[in-house]
Amino acid sequence: MSHAIETEDLEYRAGKRFALHGLNIHVPAGSIYGFLGPNGSGKTTTIRLLLALLRPQRGRIRVLDGEMPADAPRLLARIGFVPEQPHLDSTFTVREMLQFQAPFYRTWDARRAEDLLRQFQLDDQQVIGRMSKGQKAKLLILLALAQRGELLLLDEPTDGLDPVVRRDILFALLEYVSQYKATILISSHLVHELERICDWIGVLDDGRLLTETPMATLKNGIKRLRVKGAPPTLGDAPFVLLGRQICNGAGETWVVRDWSPEMAAYFDGIGASLEDVIDLDLEDSFVELLRASREAAGRT
Repeated sequence: MSHAIETEDLEYRAGKRFALHGLNIHVPAGSIYGFLGPNGSGKTTTIRLLLALLRPQRGRIRVLDGEMPADAPRLLARIGFVPEQPHLDSTFTVREMLQFQAPFYRTWDARRAEDLLRQFQLDDQQVIGRMSKGQKAKLLILLALAQRGELLLLDEPTDGLDPVVRRDILFALLEYVSQYKATILISSHLVHELERICDWIGVLDDGRLLTETPMATLKNGIKRLRVKGAPPTLGDAPFVLLGRQICNGAGETWVVRDWSPEMAAYFDGIGASLEDVIDLDLEDSFVELLRASREAAGRT
C-alpha cells in the first residue's frame, strides 16, 4: 500500500504542557483519512508540521514523494490546505480572491472554480468581509479544490456550520476524491461527520495516536459485551479489554477492542457466559478509546 503521508516517531513540544509523542501516521494514497480527537489533542499542530509551518524536534515526515520540511517548496504546490481560522483578505471580493490565488498554482483549474461558485451558490462580487461563516467556509474549500492538489489537508473545515453547508462541503470533497483520486486528511472533533465519509480513522488524544485503522475495522471491532460469571482475573484474552463494569444485578458490562465473532468461545474456557454483543457507532467507539487511554494514564 502506498501512502500520501507517513510520519515516523514524530515529536514536537510546545511549552511545558503539550507535546506530540512519537506519532506514526500512515495515510493511504487515495483515501479520506479522518483525524479525530478532542480540542487540544494536537491535530492542528500535526497538520502544521505536515505543511512545514513547524519543524519537528524529532522524527521524520514524508508527504507525497518527498520529505518535509526539506522538500517543502516543491511539495506545497501540490497540496491544498484549509486552516481552522479563515485567512482571507476581508477587502477582496470573491472574484478578486480567485484572481489573486490562481497565479500561485500551475494546476489551477479555472473551470472547476466556476463550477464550484455555482454549486456553492456564491456571489463572485460579494465582499469577503460581509460573508457569513458558512459562505467563507465554502470559499476556502473552493480555493483548495480549484488548486487541483494531490493532497488536501483540512483543519476542522465544517466546525460551527449549519447542516446544509456541511452537507454541501462534504459532497464536494467526496466528488473531488472520486474524480481525481486525491487524498484527503480531514481533522475534526465532529465524530458523526467523519463516520459518513472516511475510509480510515486516526484517533489522537493528548499528543498520542491511540489507534489508526480502516473505518470498517474500528466500527466492527469495538463492542459492548454483557457477561455473567466471569472470574476477577482473565488471563490471556483474545481481544483488548477497554473497560469492565459491574452492572446492577447479575453480570458485567465489558467494552472490548479487536473483537471477532469466533472469540465467543473464549468465555466457555473461563467458565463465563456471554449474554449479548452490542454494536457501537463511531462516536461511542471514540469515547471508549479516550476513556480507556485516560484511565490507563491516570487522567480523567
